[in-house]
Amino acid sequence: MSTARETARDSAARPHFGRKQLLQAAAGLALSAALLIWGLPRFAQTSWHEVWAVLTTITVGNALIFLGLVLLGLWSYTLTLSASMPGLSHPRALVMNVCGSSVSNLLPGGGAVGLAATYAIARSWGISRRVVSTSAIVTGVWNTLARIALPLIAIAALTIGRVGMTPVLRDAAIAAMISGTVVVVLFVGALASERVARRVGRGLDRLLAPLTRRTKRTMTIDALVTDLRSRILHIVAKGWLPMTLGLVGYFGFYYLTFVAIMRNTGVELFHGELFAAFAIGRLLTAVGITPGGMGVTETGTAAALVAWGAAPAEAAAGVVLFSIFTHLMEVPLGALGWLAWSVIPKATEPDLTDPGPPPDLP
Repeated sequence: MSTARETARDSAARPHFGRKQLLQAAAGLALSAALLIWGLPRFAQTSWHEVWAVLTTITVGNALIFLGLVLLGLWSYTLTLSASMPGLSHPRALVMNVCGSSVSNLLPGGGAVGLAATYAIARSWGISRRVVSTSAIVTGVWNTLARIALPLIAIAALTIGRVGMTPVLRDAAIAAMISGTVVVVLFVGALASERVARRVGRGLDRLLAPLTRRTKRTMTIDALVTDLRSRILHIVAKGWLPMTLGLVGYFGFYYLTFVAIMRNTGVELFHGELFAAFAIGRLLTAVGITPGGMGVTETGTAAALVAWGAAPAEAAAGVVLFSIFTHLMEVPLGALGWLAWSVIPKATEPDLTDPGPPPDLP
């Protein structure tokens, strides 16, 4: 029999959608639908009739293979989550991941809502606030670096392949390299040197001072950055390898899914071109005007594939299938995740003071 405290905690962990969130979801889905129905065939130079003819050639066996590869990718990411959140088991990390992703995929810019759901789930298992916040920062940086690395690898693949770089693509590569270098230098510098961390903190204090002058802050950003640095150093020192392998596995299995789908729909491009299109799609998922970048991602990826010589109907069908298995499929998987979370034992007394890392979870 659950106590009132457990009931309140369970209720707090589930995402609550008010009128504003429902309107945002409806607007985002409507824009996604418009981009898919009108924009995808227009920019891919095909029609939905031709796309549907390609989609009907996919067998149930092939669909199960695609789903299996996606599940392997999601399981790989549990390495990243578990390493960044000591005490979190891989099954619970999978539940947390699919629950957060399903919420994120329902709203434009839903990453913040997904992060809130992830935080609430972790807290319901007794994981401390400090551990959860540190994990969010570390995994955020790791994901940012991975998404910066993808287009750079794609540029290298196109360079050694038979396709030349356009001026636009070359400029984008230079911009990605510069921004990636800045992120890496600042992050590594703040971790390696307490002096750099303090300078970053003091700079943020001065920058935000006009905005926070009328608020009562119990801790300066300088002190917060210094505190975070010690926690992040502890996580990175022990978990950098599994966190990196988790992301490599996640993107690797998703790329294998992308290749398998493209081959089954009849897209015959070499791996450099396919990887470049895949990288473009991963970057476009960050576009916050639609849930998970849906519509924008498919249109941009299909246009790139067609520009590099793929048959229009086959390319459009491929990106639609890939979106179904890597984006839409996360919604029912998330529903299963929320169901699993509801039956997983909760912490009887969640730690509110955060004395240190949480105990190992079964």
